[in-house]
Amino acid sequence: MAEEPAENISGGPSGGGAAATFDAETADTRAEAVVDRLGDLYWQKTYGGRDAFECLVRTILSQNTADVASQPAHDALLERYGGDDLAAALADADVDALATTIESAGLYNQKARRIVAIADEIREEYGGESGFDAFVREQDPGDVRDRLLEFDGVGPKTADCVLLFAGGREGVFPVDTHVHRIYRRLGIAPADADPDEVRDVLEATVPGEKCGFGHTATIQFGRDYCSARNPACLDGPEACPLADSCEQVGVDPAAGTVVDPADAGD
Repeated sequence: MAEEPAENISGGPSGGGAAATFDAETADTRAEAVVDRLGDLYWQKTYGGRDAFECLVRTILSQNTADVASQPAHDALLERYGGDDLAAALADADVDALATTIESAGLYNQKARRIVAIADEIREEYGGESGFDAFVREQDPGDVRDRLLEFDGVGPKTADCVLLFAGGREGVFPVDTHVHRIYRRLGIAPADADPDEVRDVLEATVPGEKCGFGHTATIQFGRDYCSARNPACLDGPEACPLADSCEQVGVDPAAGTVVDPADAGD
């Protein structure tokens, strides 16, 4: 099984969250049944409690890069700028110096500009890190999400990760590339659904308290079994623990071919 860094926004074995156990009841939907099985395969956790601004920065660093690359950037950033108020320190940071610090994360010049700009906005609007943290935890989650999406470089997945990992909000199912691929491949979401449409399906059909570990366990399942180009089912149904629940949209084990689910009918 693949291992993750000790600190990881996607919540691996050591990546945050508190262990939890949910009632073993008959699932009301296919999506809930899949999440329950992933919870048995990996972990059942509740999330929340991370510093909201650090979580936002961590998620920006992870954009378009693997955890193995973004984690060192996160650690280096905290070592250089961490202190009483990370937002204040980064608002005053030299963009070129920050870019050098986070170079391992890729797209470091763009990410550095965005982080400094967001930090400045947060200091001006919320007075710093603690005020922003209170906003994320206490205000209406829809309002929080809308505000997060106004920051340059913050998309739906980043906003939802902050709501989940910092705000501890139930019913939030962030959709990254793994989640987007897997639930369309399973046949739970439409094959041509975009990430927002996949999120709508999952948040409507998975109980709120299970959305958090549904997100993180799905990511690990994508890494271990259901990759984009070489899913385990190509080796036979016994190779995948969800084979009996999957419609294999876009995957043809007999022919050994894999396409994006949206292209399965072409």
